[in-house]
Amino acid sequence: MNGTKSPLFLGADIGTQGVRVVAVDQSGNLAGATEETFKLDEQARQEQSPEKWWEILLKTMGELANQLRTAGKLDTIVAMSVTSTSGTMIPLDSNNQPLHNAIMYSDKRSGAEAEICRNAVSRDDGEGYKDFNTSSGLPKILWFMNRYPEKEEKIRRWAHAADFILAKLSGNWGVTDYTNALKTGYDLVNLSWPDYLFEKLQLPKSWFPDVLPSGTPIGRILPEVAEQTGLPKTITIVSGITDGCASQIASGAINLGDWNTTIGTTLVLKGVTKNKVVDPLRRIYNHRHPEGLWMPGGASNTGADWVTKEFGNENLRELNQQAEGIIPTSFISYPLNQEGERFPFIAQQARGFEPKGLSKAEVFAAKMEGVAYLERYAYEVIEELSGEFVNIVFTAGGASNSDVWSTIRSSVLNKPIYKMKHTMGAVGAAILAASQTNFTSIIEAGKALTISEKQYEPSKHLISQYDEGYHRFIEKLQEKGYLTKRGHVVD
Repeated sequence: MNGTKSPLFLGADIGTQGVRVVAVDQSGNLAGATEETFKLDEQARQEQSPEKWWEILLKTMGELANQLRTAGKLDTIVAMSVTSTSGTMIPLDSNNQPLHNAIMYSDKRSGAEAEICRNAVSRDDGEGYKDFNTSSGLPKILWFMNRYPEKEEKIRRWAHAADFILAKLSGNWGVTDYTNALKTGYDLVNLSWPDYLFEKLQLPKSWFPDVLPSGTPIGRILPEVAEQTGLPKTITIVSGITDGCASQIASGAINLGDWNTTIGTTLVLKGVTKNKVVDPLRRIYNHRHPEGLWMPGGASNTGADWVTKEFGNENLRELNQQAEGIIPTSFISYPLNQEGERFPFIAQQARGFEPKGLSKAEVFAAKMEGVAYLERYAYEVIEELSGEFVNIVFTAGGASNSDVWSTIRSSVLNKPIYKMKHTMGAVGAAILAASQTNFTSIIEAGKALTISEKQYEPSKHLISQYDEGYHRFIEKLQEKGYLTKRGHVVD
């Protein structure tokens, strides 16, 4: 490195609607960023061109290189990693060229194949992923074989979206990571591809990549890529991670007992535990932490979608101010916009509810409280199932921009809530790039490369009233038959 210049780490996020690349220094500051969006229509939800991703990535990397060159920081880049959508799959030929567009995680055409996968694994004694659906990678492999049988013999291997980009960067094909491999059926306990893939589903072993912990160095940037983009030829490329796990890392939830709540369209909880969380009802799935710990998570059908749907044309700042003046409310609201709930309880008959005759501000406040009550129940379920404590709660997503909502949540949970400055997935990928190159672990890298922006403390005058409101919320769910009196799920 030159003098005292801070080393930089690059993270790329290949998203459904665009490509983003960031450069992060060892203190967590953004030294540069560039992105390009692309059109999202129904066709793009099913299939996208991986070569187009690569073309856009080369362009954005070149733009970032120019930014860093102008700032005199180009020669300080140490490493790079990539995050992308879980379950997006690409069939490759013997020259590692795509035989077909990337089959997107959001493509719902593999429903029948998902059922075949579930049936195959249910009779297997392994610890591999069992809850296959249309967003999982494995059913997409079967769907492609059924839809394009003439291409089957041309397939050399399958690649997840992040794998494809990392291989184009490094030249190291046939490698993936713990997180991307999960929903393609990988056994994260025994660290192997389970036998049912080859014996029951009769898939060739050669199709499945080697699986490494996220953040493992896999090579150097190819000279031709460095030349095309203007980036240094010394950059180490490390194995990637799914977008959800990248966002968890960026949020700060990296250490044992750390948890993150992201409230966007839905409420998603992800954390770090010592042991795999076994949930007989399968509300929770487990990723493998790069350091051998576990990263369990669950996603609700409830979240903040009601904000856009019901208050999209309103002045949200004013509504937040009005809500701040009337909390805690005495109203019990469950702002579920869909039919049925999946986490933290399963009830296909569940429907949202709220009292009638409320003002806009009262509805707004009551729904924020309802999501906070659901979040508390989710963490109680997690602690009961895991036998481990939720020590710290971090936050991300659109809802984290509301100070009053974060104060409500902190008071309902009776825990401080921390918000990091940069919570985008690309930053999580950059932290991952630093974890085994400039630091000794993801925990050490995360501590250095995340910056706390805000901290919300429980409000003393709200805690007891919200505790009472929470128990009334649970009673209401029980009255409606969504939970049993013991709090367990209704079949």
